[in-house]
Amino acid sequence: MTGQIVAYVRVSSVDQNTDRQTFDGVQVEKTFTDKCSGGTRNRPALTEMLRYVREGDTIICHSIDRLARDLQDLLHLVETLTARGVGVRFIKEALMFEGNASPMQTMILQVMGSFAQFERSLIKERQREGQQAARARGKLPGRKKALSPEQVIELHNRVSAHEPKAQIARDMGISRETLYSYLKD
Repeated sequence: MTGQIVAYVRVSSVDQNTDRQTFDGVQVEKTFTDKCSGGTRNRPALTEMLRYVREGDTIICHSIDRLARDLQDLLHLVETLTARGVGVRFIKEALMFEGNASPMQTMILQVMGSFAQFERSLIKERQREGQQAARARGKLPGRKKALSPEQVIELHNRVSAHEPKAQIARDMGISRETLYSYLKD
């Protein structure tokens, strides 16, 4: 392949670090980074990268599970990209796909993709179990409310008194969007 080397980096949440996803000294022209689940193909940087790459380019990913956590998505992405003349390289697994994959390469991709999907299923199961255990202990999942019940009453009273909503939000240390969501409730 003679085009650009394009990197795709993905972590599952905003607070995670992408530093461990290295490319072993490969010179990368452009990097696309997503901070969201690999279980969906609706990822902004992935979509942008798919529009960006051209025939002759090579996409590199640290590992298969960084590109996709769903086997069907993984196979579709690799097949679609290689059909367009775009190579796909996975550093950790030492695999390169250029549209001429051997049956062994295809099988390895399928097996590794299955493991990625299985791992995602385990993560979701553990999350569900943790949430059920928290509920059993009387803890509610999700974020803590921004305002106490007394503050909500104060907010409604101040709005009824026609005070400016922006000022109320500032005084209570919340955004106007949060203020409006409390007014909807």
